[in-house]
Amino acid sequence: MISEQKQSHRKRSHGFPAFLDLYGKSVILVGGGAKAAGKYRRLAACGAKVTIIAEQLSDELHQRTEGEQVVHENRKHREDDFQVGSLVIVATESSADNTAIAQTAHEAGVWVNVANQPELSNFLIPSLVDRSPLLVAISSGGVSPVLARLLTSRIDAFLPHTYSDLGRLAENYRDKIKQHVGDWRQRRRFWERLLNGRIGELILQGRFKSAEQAMDAALTEHSENPHSGEVYLVGAGPGDPDLLSFRALRLMQQCDVVLFDRLVSEPIMQLVNSEAERVYVGKRRNDHAVPQESINALLVKHAKQGKRVLRLKGGDPFIFGRGGEEIETLAEEGVSFQVVPGVTAAAGCASYAGIPLTHRDHAQACIFVTGHLKDGTVNLDWPALARPHQTVVIYMGLVGLPVICEQLIKHGLPSDHPIALVAEGTRQSQQVLTGTLETLPETIKSQAIKPPTLIIVGNVVSLREKLAWFETRE
Repeated sequence: MISEQKQSHRKRSHGFPAFLDLYGKSVILVGGGAKAAGKYRRLAACGAKVTIIAEQLSDELHQRTEGEQVVHENRKHREDDFQVGSLVIVATESSADNTAIAQTAHEAGVWVNVANQPELSNFLIPSLVDRSPLLVAISSGGVSPVLARLLTSRIDAFLPHTYSDLGRLAENYRDKIKQHVGDWRQRRRFWERLLNGRIGELILQGRFKSAEQAMDAALTEHSENPHSGEVYLVGAGPGDPDLLSFRALRLMQQCDVVLFDRLVSEPIMQLVNSEAERVYVGKRRNDHAVPQESINALLVKHAKQGKRVLRLKGGDPFIFGRGGEEIETLAEEGVSFQVVPGVTAAAGCASYAGIPLTHRDHAQACIFVTGHLKDGTVNLDWPALARPHQTVVIYMGLVGLPVICEQLIKHGLPSDHPIALVAEGTRQSQQVLTGTLETLPETIKSQAIKPPTLIIVGNVVSLREKLAWFETRE
């Protein structure tokens, strides 16, 4: 029998994933029932030469042996069936028979797989998502085949069937692109830009001819400008990495260099391509470590060196993030760019604080403003902000909070009007302080508040006591 030591080793070790070219190769399949039929279908799709050893065949296998190039030997297995170097799949309906056959195969020194008995196998057959030539194989290491099949079905439903055409297009153009783009790094970036961009979209829409035309145009453009790079302006959200979009994550993982600021949380930075060059360009109040003009110049410089440049910004790049200024420069310099929106702090922090920004009973409008101080005062439209039945969200207003509360009272809001301050919103360290326009400035004096912070003014703040969920999770 197979030693307990070998069985234990197979259970502990991770399998080495590989795809075998079985076209025209001989494979022995022991068994003739439903399990064996399933294994045969996979082998036939690979073009393998299959010998079935079984005394009885299912109706499906019987039909296949009549119409396909498969050998059926109507008998029990023998020790001389298994030659060194051969591939054996055991799929009888009896566990005891499978064990005995596997023992014989192992003694012959062959590669053997036993259906639903991974402890008897020295290779496993994964679940498969087939978008030929693209194949996605999933294995649980034999621990939970049901889990592997469940994940396979989900990926199968998620992955468009037109990905087969995408693989076919890549196959057709592989040699041509290799001739036009000699450096393998540039070639990888070229492929990623094409497949993630318009050409990939054309394929997903079923427009194969249009995709071929776009490929030809892209090759011509690359020949004329082989070192063109691209900038990804990506919103990282308020801090929780679970709030990133799929597109943001994809671009984060394929960049060559990342320019990031202090509002990007460390868990999010951990998701950036580990091989990418990292450039900190953070700003603090009255301390712009790298001036905006220098950031713009860095983006242009790296892109014109042919790099994929990730400009990662906290929140959303177009809401108090100066993203518009940065892509204006890129457009003027002729640099390609993409913009990926992020969850802005107002939406993310309010949600995690349990404060809806609008509510039919409390607020029918919502205003976003920045609380930057100018010449010792907060330069805002106070009459507009002090109107009833609205929510006012103030970014970067911690230092100016006393002035903000004073001016809102002065312009008509009652002193007991609700207000909240959210610090490090959506992160595990989130801190929420609530009060009134009269009391909150005094309350925060005794608190150790860490930026980033957000101020929410409005009757919706009164709902927090009922709706707070983030801090009360199990």
